[in-house]
Amino acid sequence: MSEASGAAVAPLDIRRVMAALPHRFPMLLVDRVEELVVDERIVATKAVTINEPFFAGHFPGRPIMPGVLIVEALAQAAGVLAVESLGLAGSGKLVYFMAIDGAKFRMPVEPGVLLSLEVEFVQKRTSVCKFAGRALVGGKLAAEANFTAMIADPPTD
Repeated sequence: MSEASGAAVAPLDIRRVMAALPHRFPMLLVDRVEELVVDERIVATKAVTINEPFFAGHFPGRPIMPGVLIVEALAQAAGVLAVESLGLAGSGKLVYFMAIDGAKFRMPVEPGVLLSLEVEFVQKRTSVCKFAGRALVGGKLAAEANFTAMIADPPTD
């Protein structure tokens, strides 16, 4: 059951993040939730390490986190926000990307940083939600995007 609207939820460790999201290594891009205000916003963290598999090829000698993965990390943080706000934990429902708008990349994200993922609801409905997200490194804007997701049952075999 979800918390009351506007209620702050204590920080969520990796176990709670994994309970909210179906993603697993190497695609789980949220390590911790620092702050979650039900029906409003989330602040999550991705520890960007040189051990990430994508750094082997992006780029040798100058490792930079791919922009598409920064947006994916924002979307996963939004997924945690949606699951916690809509009371979907344990329901089996999935949060699927539908659209990305206005994605902008302001600076490279390199290994050894903490990527702060700030996402807020723009519109919230039971089956479709819109979000605005910002990724920051040391308080500086690295990327931003607006995106839409739908809440649905997982595909059947």
